[in-house]
Amino acid sequence: MKLPVLFILFTVMIDAMGIGLIVPVMPDLIQEVRGLGIGSAAVWGAILSSTFAAMQFLFGPLVGALSDRFGRRPILITSLVVLALDYLVMAVAGSIWLLLVGRIVGGITAATQSTANAYMADISKPEDKAANFGLIGAAFGLGFVFGPVLGGVLAEFGTRAPFYAAAALAAGNAVFGYFVLKETVDDRIRRTFEWRRANPLGVFQQLSKLPGLGPLLLVFFLYQVAFNVYPAIWSYYTAERFDWSPGMVGWSLGLFGVSMAIVQGGLIRPIMTRLGERGTVIYGHGADIIVFLLIGVVSSGTWLLILTPLAALPAVITPALQGIMSKAVSDDAQGELQGALTSVAALAMIPAPLMMSYVFKSFIGDNAPVYLPGAPFFLAGGLIALALFVFLRSGKIGTSPKVSSQPAP
Repeated sequence: MKLPVLFILFTVMIDAMGIGLIVPVMPDLIQEVRGLGIGSAAVWGAILSSTFAAMQFLFGPLVGALSDRFGRRPILITSLVVLALDYLVMAVAGSIWLLLVGRIVGGITAATQSTANAYMADISKPEDKAANFGLIGAAFGLGFVFGPVLGGVLAEFGTRAPFYAAAALAAGNAVFGYFVLKETVDDRIRRTFEWRRANPLGVFQQLSKLPGLGPLLLVFFLYQVAFNVYPAIWSYYTAERFDWSPGMVGWSLGLFGVSMAIVQGGLIRPIMTRLGERGTVIYGHGADIIVFLLIGVVSSGTWLLILTPLAALPAVITPALQGIMSKAVSDDAQGELQGALTSVAALAMIPAPLMMSYVFKSFIGDNAPVYLPGAPFFLAGGLIALALFVFLRSGKIGTSPKVSSQPAP
């Protein structure tokens, strides 16, 4: 594998590791700085996550548009350096407000996933795009393997240790990228920077002109809202339901990451070959509905661990949808498309943690109608069912000729 591609995969993996590193310690960290119970800590965790996502939503299109104009290389390397500094600030934060500032900066720098996806689109043939997006998904899965496990282990040294580790990883990859990353944006595909393309509403307005892309963006949004039940609730849910330690939370998320890497890095190709992109999306949604319902009713930590690898089977949805949409836009708009997808994913993360944590707190408190800490997973299953309905009604996209986003000369 070429070194620039390896850097892109490392960048995505470190983004996932940075998230996964701190997930196991967040319940203890928030209770430490605020002195709250598990339900209230989940709500504050949701506020931090939603703030992070809001920044991604606001800055995702801007970062994607800047990468189309100035290149992928400077955007990726600069963001990694700032991200490393942000983790150092969070490592010494003594109040919830400083953690909140850290999440604001972190959300802006994490908006570079659109640039990483655009780089992969730049170097991929049309027929290979979905599979190569699967590699990015596999790298993200590997980040979930190492991140939570390492975070759980480092939690033994205190709630701040994972933040120092995340800072070191981001800084190290920035140095690696400085020496190996080659620029893919040349005069052939370089775009003039326009503010209308660099704001979230402007991106959606531009993409809405492409036939059928609107419904697919809605499907992507609903899937992302449902999927975010894992980072939003998993640590709190397992601590409440099964009294898991941060280390155990880390190992369980690591198992989930291994399974995602296997699915998106290996199984997606035979699945796509047999079912096609559209059939793969349908299969993934059906599997997700079943998994969410099972997690919602499981009563044993052992059975939850058994279900965890099955929860990764629907991970084929994202690369398959990306492949469909990438084929529907012109080559000079790949950064804009991936920026929009990053914004959609971030937009989904704004309400998702708040929704899931509110449902979680409502079903574990003294006034709960019934004790059901798995209730957020039922909500996620319902959202997936709605996404499948929208997708089935969306028609076939990506088979017609590409529409250029540039005006005719």
